[in-house]
Amino acid sequence: MNETATEALSKIPAVTLGFWVIKIAATTLGETGGDAVTMTMNLGYLIGTLIFGVILIAAASTQILAKRFHPFLYWAVVVATTTVGTTLADFVDRSLGIGYLGGSSILFALVLASLGLWYRVCGSVSVDTVASPKVELFYWTTILFSQTLGTALGDWLADDTGLGYEGGALVFAAGLAVVVAAFFFTKVSRTLLFWAAFILTRPLGATVGDLLDKPHAKGGLEFGRFSASAVLVFFMVACILLLPQRAGTHPGASKPAS
Repeated sequence: MNETATEALSKIPAVTLGFWVIKIAATTLGETGGDAVTMTMNLGYLIGTLIFGVILIAAASTQILAKRFHPFLYWAVVVATTTVGTTLADFVDRSLGIGYLGGSSILFALVLASLGLWYRVCGSVSVDTVASPKVELFYWTTILFSQTLGTALGDWLADDTGLGYEGGALVFAAGLAVVVAAFFFTKVSRTLLFWAAFILTRPLGATVGDLLDKPHAKGGLEFGRFSASAVLVFFMVACILLLPQRAGTHPGASKPAS
């Protein structure tokens, strides 16, 4: 690929159906993997957050410094944000006693603040503009907050409202269906719809993850956190290898020479 073609490409994948399939799998893995470390290994939410935080910093730094799109690296950062999101949300909601609704409210405010600051500094929050280290830093910060928010939302809907894991998953799936319908049948901002879908896929993955690994007494299928995580890792690797994985493009860059 020549230089002008490289300049036209982003380091994040094009948003396709395959992107969303892998995203949901990654968020589900974050739930089962985070719970495996904090609960099954009994390390606690704070230690789990520190462990996954170090992994996230290393993976995100490598991603930001990379010169081109690497599918496995990109999705490794997504998984790292969702595992940190799982353990951090549980620490805030449970260990600090803020509660699911309180934690969700704080995290929603942080998502909005991150998007607002991103827009103020860069003039857009569209993923099509993620083509520089500064913008990519905003991108990953917003994703981290959204993943943490999703965990709190999933727990709130499944536990506090009495819907359970299956009911919670159905509600978030219905929310995603509304976003998809808006994408195809309305002129609502594609950027707004992207972030709405990105946020909703996280609690969907959280509730599905809890459904897979929680004991029968709590409404789960009791597959085991490590077993469920291993299956999800295998599924993600298969999807990355088999589904189209290409870098997105960003406006204003040079187009590939014909």
